Amino acid sequence: MFHPNPSLDSIEYGLQNQKLNKASCTAVLSLAYQSLGVVYGDLSTSPLYVYKTTFSGKLSLHEDDEEIYGVLSFIFWTFTLIALLKYVFIVMSADDNGEGGTFALYSLLCRHAKISMLPNQQETDEKLSAYGVAKTAETWQSFELKSFFEKHKKFRKGLLIFVLLGTCMTIGDGVFTPAISVLSAVSGVRIKVAGLHENYVVAISCVLLVGLFSIQHHGTHRVAFLFAPIVTAWLLSIAGIGIYNIIQWNPQIFHALSPIYMMKLLKRTRREGWLSLGGVVLSITGVETMFADLGHFSTLSVKIAFTFLVYPCLVLAYLGEAAFLSRHHEDIQRSFYKAIPEAVFWPVFIVATFAAVVGSQAAISATFSIISQCCALNCFPHVKIVHTSRKIYGQVYIPEVNWMLLSLCLAVTIGLRDTNMIGHAYGLAVTTVMFVTTCLMTMVMIIVWKQQIITAALFLVLFGSFELFYLSAALFKVPEGGWIPLLLSLTFMSIMFVWNYGKLKKHEFDLENKVSMNRILSLGPSLGMVRVPGIGLVYTNLITGIPAIFGHFVTNLPAFHQVLVFVCVKSVQVPYVRAEERILVGRVGPREYHMFRCIVRYGYKDVPHENYNFENRVVSALVEYVETEGKDGDTDSDIVDVDVDVSVSPGPAFGVPDYEAKMVQSFKEIEESFVGCLETHSALNDESIQILKARESGIAYILGHSYAKAKKSSSIFAKFAIDVVYSFLSRNCRGTDVVLNVPHTSLLEVGMIYYV
Repeated sequence: MFHPNPSLDSIEYGLQNQKLNKASCTAVLSLAYQSLGVVYGDLSTSPLYVYKTTFSGKLSLHEDDEEIYGVLSFIFWTFTLIALLKYVFIVMSADDNGEGGTFALYSLLCRHAKISMLPNQQETDEKLSAYGVAKTAETWQSFELKSFFEKHKKFRKGLLIFVLLGTCMTIGDGVFTPAISVLSAVSGVRIKVAGLHENYVVAISCVLLVGLFSIQHHGTHRVAFLFAPIVTAWLLSIAGIGIYNIIQWNPQIFHALSPIYMMKLLKRTRREGWLSLGGVVLSITGVETMFADLGHFSTLSVKIAFTFLVYPCLVLAYLGEAAFLSRHHEDIQRSFYKAIPEAVFWPVFIVATFAAVVGSQAAISATFSIISQCCALNCFPHVKIVHTSRKIYGQVYIPEVNWMLLSLCLAVTIGLRDTNMIGHAYGLAVTTVMFVTTCLMTMVMIIVWKQQIITAALFLVLFGSFELFYLSAALFKVPEGGWIPLLLSLTFMSIMFVWNYGKLKKHEFDLENKVSMNRILSLGPSLGMVRVPGIGLVYTNLITGIPAIFGHFVTNLPAFHQVLVFVCVKSVQVPYVRAEERILVGRVGPREYHMFRCIVRYGYKDVPHENYNFENRVVSALVEYVETEGKDGDTDSDIVDVDVDVSVSPGPAFGVPDYEAKMVQSFKEIEESFVGCLETHSALNDESIQILKARESGIAYILGHSYAKAKKSSSIFAKFAIDVVYSFLSRNCRGTDVVLNVPHTSLLEVGMIYYV
């Protein structure tokens, strides 16, 4: 019923993951094994605190077996319906070329409906391999829903804010997961050392957290091989202990899996039972990070690991703990460690502590992935993004975010010191994210998969009502720690929305202040100035027209470069763009002006200019465009601002090993390289040779250094957002020259003030 459109099967795993899925069975199983340490660490450590948090309130006064059976029934069905049915079998089928998470679902919707808030979108973007929009018959449900959002800009903004809410709550998971997992594991030592003061437990937890975040720069790939054995040992340990407790204390515990016990619990405990569901939801705390971490591994490997190992082990663990509690009501607040047989307590305690540290890895990795997507989609200030694996493209590390998460984790751990309060905050964050995902998935089913409205409504009612039920219980815990994720989410949402607002306003200003082509043509081929040797790369946000910063040069500088290229680096609503599809080249003005436009496209998982051969790729594309243009018989007079898709080799255009060597490469070597690259042309025409000579003279990078100011007529909110928040973020984030890896020796900045 919930299967996606068959036409999407060819892009299910993404361009990068297709290579992995074609690999041998051994490779898939190897990835499944690695995913245990990164994807499932969070989910597998939930037994440490689920029962403890669930019975932390007035429900602890109820010590009958039926209450324990009812909680177990809720845990089992929540885990089965949400984690297994919803996420593994349905949501993971909606991956965006192998990428998961809230923004991946939003990206799918933006490609199939015109609801994107990204500027500079072109029809040629739809030809990208990763775009994957199948031309299937439109249903009336899909048409009506798309038309509604396309006609109402306010609802498009509302959808973006809704997506940002889910994103910020997921970032909150990166704060609460390490805090509650490590603190819960370390607190188990007080079972054996009763006189140990709470301060020592907090101190040990903080040391472990510092160690965890300190090794993140090694990358997910190395961490996976280090952590996977720990999680595997942990899962097998809790499964074995679960089987032991079932046999030892209550072999009839399987009866509690009946949904009847859920109804009995709510009927018997009423309000207390309903509020306790905020603790039950902690059993599925890692499912959203499981989806967000999808890009680190293949979809198939993640599904295999969950279905055949994670799910059965966790179910046995919850069954065994409930069996123990049914005979030891007095140990409810210490149930996990009390349920461990005396002979294996210390080995299991050590494994539990390591597993808790590992469990934090899933949320941290998911946070890195989400922040990188936000940066690419103009929803977060530019930060340093490091790709940590040559094999798996989606694995990234962000230093600034890493230390920010560490600071927040330490603040929560030291400030709250109580796993129950952290659990209340954690539960609210998790349920909010899950509900956002359910709503977005409903839209994906209608707009992308072209499912009938009844199918989408069934999905929304089944899972949405379940999650709203849990969310309502978690909201009542706001005074008891639930205010923390709300505060964090509000802060991150404000930053993201203001940054997106400022970027869109800057783009609108650039559109309104373009230099007219008539003015350029009136200046003649000399453009009213001396044309000096070299190539000038003028960076702009525009895909058409002449940017305003060029007008500043024409007015104030006496000379300009022999070859002028307007470079627009833009993001496309896909995870990544293949190197051979990255560059679009066109001519601006008549041929004798030697002015070109180069549009460089990156996906939200790409890192712009991570390689140092960008300038040579651009020059290669220019020469290939000029040669192709000449062979096609284009005339000089009718070519004005035309973009042509030019295939560029993914490797270095000139085969130069490092950046310094490329800067001093001789004209003869460059020409020989190009002649070798252009298989269809035996000789280069005059303009191509002129471009190569200009390349030999050097390349200058011209960037606009913009300062945003709010108009006097703007509202107080707009003035505060632009003059204070956006201005502060702009001054303290990574500059455009750093993001684009522009060499400072060749950089020329033009200051501009734009009013919004």
